[in-house]
Amino acid sequence: MNLRQLKYFLATAELGQVSRAASELSISQSSITTAIRELEQEMDTILFVRTAHGMEPTASGRELVGAARDVLEKVNIARNIGQGRSEIEGTINIAATYTVIGYFLPFHLDRLTHRFPKLDIRISELNRESIEEGLMTNRFDMAVLLTSNTANPELETETLLRSHRRLWVPQNHPLHQQGRATFEDIAKEDYIMLTVDEAANTSMKYWGPTGLTPNIKLRTSSTEAVRSMVANGQGITILSDMVYRPWSLEGRRIGTVATDREIPSMDVGLAWRRTQDMSEPVRVFYDYFMDAFLSPQMSQLAGRS
Repeated sequence: MNLRQLKYFLATAELGQVSRAASELSISQSSITTAIRELEQEMDTILFVRTAHGMEPTASGRELVGAARDVLEKVNIARNIGQGRSEIEGTINIAATYTVIGYFLPFHLDRLTHRFPKLDIRISELNRESIEEGLMTNRFDMAVLLTSNTANPELETETLLRSHRRLWVPQNHPLHQQGRATFEDIAKEDYIMLTVDEAANTSMKYWGPTGLTPNIKLRTSSTEAVRSMVANGQGITILSDMVYRPWSLEGRRIGTVATDREIPSMDVGLAWRRTQDMSEPVRVFYDYFMDAFLSPQMSQLAGRS
């Protein structure tokens, strides 16, 4: 296993197609397919299945995505050792939602602190409505939130990461063995509904068109409660890959299953007031995320999945 293989694998997983990954990395498609085949032989497992939408990571593939991203990020940090730290200083007030703070922001705050030690980044956790109000009244310079939920037309947004939603089930559940589930199948099961960050309202975007209703056994704002309930066979749920972990706190395994209908992704990104003039500290914060997620040089390390 080498860095080239991990880089090609991650680009394919995040962009969803070998052709797009090859174009992004300016290499041939055969180079990518060879690297993925080598990884699969090395790991003795299948990492992708082909679907109508492109290359879909298997459960093993999704686990490797996280590990590969960590490895490549560490290599990137190592390559920057000795380049010095920025002397830019100032204070910026950033708002973020619960999910973003729990599953996305901490790693990037650590990197920002390392690169800009004189930058004072103050974080406030709030719901989307309060964040939008705070941006409009200049309480916050910028927000990191679920851009798929934003509603205020006076705000500018930039999506950094699109996290697919999938069905979560216990490892030994019949739907996991089946490998794909219809919404008719899901509606027959007890359902655990996460409510934080408007998850319950968002779920209606994909449940509504089916004409079906989930059989909700529990509504909770705790992702860990959902994880434990699913792992212990108390129900199933649909949540995003960003918050997925293969194990519950009790050490029980959780599997994921694709659905027969396409489910909207959970999009994470930045938001700011449309008429805002960015100060230098705010521009540094903004540029960091643009470089990390949207620049061609860094796309293989980004989470645009």
